[in-house]
Amino acid sequence: MTVAALLVAYTLLIVVLVPRLLRGAGWPDRAPRLAVGLWLALSWSALGAAVLAGVALTVPSVPLSTDLASMLHACVVSLQDSYATPAGAVVAASGLVVVAGLLVRVACCAVAGLARAARARRDHAVTLEMVGHRAAALDAVVVTHDVAAVYCLPGRHRRIVLTSAALDVLGERELAAVLAHERAHLAGRHHLILGCADVLARAFPAIPLFALARREIGRLLELSADDVAARQHPRLSIAAALAVLAGGGEDIGLAASGPTALGRVRRLLTPAHPLGPGRTALGGLLIVTALVVPVLVATGPLLGLGHALYCPLPAGPPSG
Repeated sequence: MTVAALLVAYTLLIVVLVPRLLRGAGWPDRAPRLAVGLWLALSWSALGAAVLAGVALTVPSVPLSTDLASMLHACVVSLQDSYATPAGAVVAASGLVVVAGLLVRVACCAVAGLARAARARRDHAVTLEMVGHRAAALDAVVVTHDVAAVYCLPGRHRRIVLTSAALDVLGERELAAVLAHERAHLAGRHHLILGCADVLARAFPAIPLFALARREIGRLLELSADDVAARQHPRLSIAAALAVLAGGGEDIGLAASGPTALGRVRRLLTPAHPLGPGRTALGGLLIVTALVVPVLVATGPLLGLGHALYCPLPAGPPSG
């Protein structure tokens, strides 16, 4: 029970405290990839802690022993003792319901999300085959449309899509910069990262942490693609392209334009100011800590107190 209580407290701490600490923080814009990793680690750590709390209620701790027969026998005895009383059975059943409910909910949302995204990309690709034409020089598909937009369509037949209006309003440098931005999305498999955040947001819409993580990860991935493009093209060219495309967008793919474009323009117009090595290392340590803490809480008492406390063997007959 103590382990389960600690894991529940850890879950609540992340769910309640993290949105308050990270909302409005300035450092994620300086290190968007690191911030994406932290948002994902904290979100999945909260879910993992909740699942492990249910496991701790359902199954007694398993002792570590080189004697497999003794270890199994000890745990069978412990299981029998745990389920022998009505109160113990209720606690164990509650833990099982929590574990099953969380895992089934996440699995269903993941499968449904993957199927929905794959179907949307497939339908969109078919539409592009009918209405678009390939521009070999740009390695992209051009669609005749009066709204300037550039976006990428990930998946098996990934491609970058431009509208004819975008070609009309973008200069040569701006076009090259925005294409580099979209290639960064494709090369980084950003749609998969966004999908990981989307699963939790859809599975648990009442938890603000997951909705905020989904929104922030989407924004940070755009910043990350801007930074990749800025390694090859002037930041001013990217900013100019975003300013032109700010009114466009595409829901099905990762777009250079969209609701975050104007904020990204302001960021690109200022000199890059990345985090130093020390702060970056600290951020990496936070990511590892978030992923490891639930496991340590679940197994720490077992490793510390061991066989005698958690799965004691029944006392044998006195010798002699």
